[in-house]
Amino acid sequence: MAVFTPQAIGFVRSPYTDSKSIPKGLGARHDAEGTLEILPEFELGLTDIEGFSHLFVIWAFDRSEGFELIGRAPIDERTHGVFATRSPRRPNPIALSVVELLSREGRHLHVRGVDMLDGTPILDIKPYMSSIPSEKLRRGWVAEAEERSKS
Repeated sequence: MAVFTPQAIGFVRSPYTDSKSIPKGLGARHDAEGTLEILPEFELGLTDIEGFSHLFVIWAFDRSEGFELIGRAPIDERTHGVFATRSPRRPNPIALSVVELLSREGRHLHVRGVDMLDGTPILDIKPYMSSIPSEKLRRGWVAEAEERSKS
């Protein structure tokens, strides 16, 4: 199996310096604004990114240690497999977030929706494109937990 060594292409500038301050739980909203600072050598790769409203940001849980295959999510009292959650305690400490692109200034992307700590390494950025209609999306145990919380 081919293995690659991840390389940061930039870093997140975020209002969050402590993971406890990042909104979690049912109904959590990720409205915080931040900046994706891309390293100078990768700036050319941002060409034409301004035309997209939202971006996938692939980043590293650089402050997480170890992993658990089963655990509790903050929004549910039941346990779930790590691959059915957004837990930072993963076999490969990588994460994916969708952010709204507000503007670009050179190699700085101003975004809304950051849920990363300040200084988090960015591994990749891709334009958000989805052809899946919302009525076909399933939210699994999260939808079930939301229903239970209403009763």
